[in-house]
Amino acid sequence: MRFHFRLLLALAVPAAALVPLVAAAQPQSGDGFMFGAPSGSLTFRAGYSRPSQGSDVFSFVQEHLTLSSGDFATTALGVDLAYFVKPNVALQFGVGYAGRTVPSVYRNWIDTNDKEIEQSTSFRRVPLSAGVRYYLWPTGRAISQLAWVPSRYAPYVGAGVGLTWYQFRQAGDFVDYKTLDIFPTTLNSEKWTKSVYAAAGVERTLSARLALTGEARYDYAKAPLGSDFSGFKRIDVSGLAVTIGLTVRF
Repeated sequence: MRFHFRLLLALAVPAAALVPLVAAAQPQSGDGFMFGAPSGSLTFRAGYSRPSQGSDVFSFVQEHLTLSSGDFATTALGVDLAYFVKPNVALQFGVGYAGRTVPSVYRNWIDTNDKEIEQSTSFRRVPLSAGVRYYLWPTGRAISQLAWVPSRYAPYVGAGVGLTWYQFRQAGDFVDYKTLDIFPTTLNSEKWTKSVYAAAGVERTLSARLALTGEARYDYAKAPLGSDFSGFKRIDVSGLAVTIGLTVRF
């Protein structure tokens, strides 16, 4: 499976920047109104993602190659679709993407021509999730049988389960530690695995139908590696993402 994404959105302000605003705010009304409470929302998110990398395959490549723990931090993209089942409870379905390719060389080896031994390592993740979002404050209030006014701020927490696809791929020249030969190859592992997530965020109303949403989310998942990486334990596919996005209520 191949995923090709063009990153059209730059890294945005972290969701943490909205926390002081939420702390100082009370559940007050935003501008404008809708003819009845919304039945759901669609959110487009972009921000920063850092994988946990808590497994031996990452420790191995960082020890032998010029890779570090923060090299796979990258842009995160996501889309969430939510449906309200109660005024402060919504079912949420989402998809995300984070991935990066990093060039490297061996730390302690060179080839017979005194040149560096070069390769590249790619790590990509695509989480699919379903969960529940619980709003800590009322999302709005009815002022008549027809008019509904959204709250200016609506903080929430969420959790759920899903499936995460990952790809861990290395391409270039490598050292055979038994024979000390240098050989070109491509090593690849990609699989689906079960995952869980927890999130916290806040919606800041811009108009009756639009809101700015900041969110911090942690996905937890581990998966077996393919035969190209035999001898290693399960790869850590977990990671933290801090994003900001635009929410459209409908």
